[in-house]
Amino acid sequence: MAKLKISKKVSTALMNSLGAGVVPRVGLEHIAVGREKELKSLLQNLDDIAEGVAAFRFVVGNYGSGKSFMLQLVRSYAMEQGFVVADADLSLERRLAGSNNEGLATYRELMSHLATKTRPDGGALVSILEGWINKIQQEVAKDTGMRPNDEGFDDKVEDKIREVVQYIEDLVHGFDFGNVIVAYWRGYRLDDDNLKNAALKWLRGEFATKIEAKAALGVRVIIDDETWYDYVKLLAKFVAEIGYKGLVVLLDEAVYLYKIPTTVTREKNYNRLLGMFNDTMQCKAEHLGIIIGGTTRFLEDPNRGLFSDSAWRRRTKESRFVSQAGVQEFLGPVLRLNPLEEEEILMLLQRLAEIHAFNYGYEPTLTNRDLKEFVREIVSRLGAEALLTPGEIVRDFISVMNLLYQHPSFTFKELIHGNEFKPTSGSKNIEINLDEDDDVAEISL
Repeated sequence: MAKLKISKKVSTALMNSLGAGVVPRVGLEHIAVGREKELKSLLQNLDDIAEGVAAFRFVVGNYGSGKSFMLQLVRSYAMEQGFVVADADLSLERRLAGSNNEGLATYRELMSHLATKTRPDGGALVSILEGWINKIQQEVAKDTGMRPNDEGFDDKVEDKIREVVQYIEDLVHGFDFGNVIVAYWRGYRLDDDNLKNAALKWLRGEFATKIEAKAALGVRVIIDDETWYDYVKLLAKFVAEIGYKGLVVLLDEAVYLYKIPTTVTREKNYNRLLGMFNDTMQCKAEHLGIIIGGTTRFLEDPNRGLFSDSAWRRRTKESRFVSQAGVQEFLGPVLRLNPLEEEEILMLLQRLAEIHAFNYGYEPTLTNRDLKEFVREIVSRLGAEALLTPGEIVRDFISVMNLLYQHPSFTFKELIHGNEFKPTSGSKNIEINLDEDDDVAEISL
């Protein structure tokens, strides 16, 4: 287990998350197997974002194929490399646009999950701003020889802050964004918590009316359902100017856009997504990366998916040359996650067995032959190797490991060959989507 260099805290988090069928937020590098080419492609996007361009990628696959895992893995790498990261799961209440501030709800979720290397659990907005202010104070002290209590020191700090603000004032809504940043500095300078909290409230999109914002900060606009994405672009530009490499936005569960029942609202969300796609691909945004996790149906369904829109189909459909060559393209806007090979599944199970043994303090006893037997049993009961997705195997395997640890009288063969052992298959789920514009319900098996 020494070769994995894992801590008890991380191993416990991995076992708890995976055992509950949830993608862990820490320790992913210890169980990342079989996605080297896909990960390399996404990491190349990070390099591009650091250079000042923007990137937009879809990570597409069936349920359990590892979409959420891949997004969280990119999140970890991005923070480690010096990016600011924000992630959110879309839902019925959090979309890209809507009539009840669903887009603003997504923005607020992203801001609450704003994370950096030093604040990986989210809520990093304050540390980003104050870390930047402290850095400027140190630069002023070094350049001028002045001390923070000297007369004129704060004025010189404000001058440097305004130099940064000027870089974003020319962007859409940049002037008001810059004024709020300056307002936060003044609250910091005067030790005025009310002013600082008002600036944070504005940046988080929590003001309900423009009147409230004007009274608190002197700005005449607020972040709302129509403008929230403009402020994501501003934030990306801002964090790049103050020393970070850029902003990476991760939006998972895009299938909820596909599930929107009314055609008008669904198309409104697809159009908002298209605007984000075009901005990044045409370099209208800087230092911004957007990665969307969604199912194959979300992308390809000709009636409700992105392919129902000709503009989206033209941008995301695979080239005929890819089909002719019979290989996968890793550099296009759509990154598809195919099922893992059996050897990769075996490697994953081996690592899980080692981590489980380390976490609960016993010597690993399962052999490669046992693991191969487990995979064969899964395949035979599910009926096809195409169902070998991590999400459909990991939870069952963790459950088996837990039973063996809790009940030493059981044997591995007894558990997996027992008549009661039925592998959990996410692909067996039934979804029923009702479209108010359709005459019949759409049933997906």
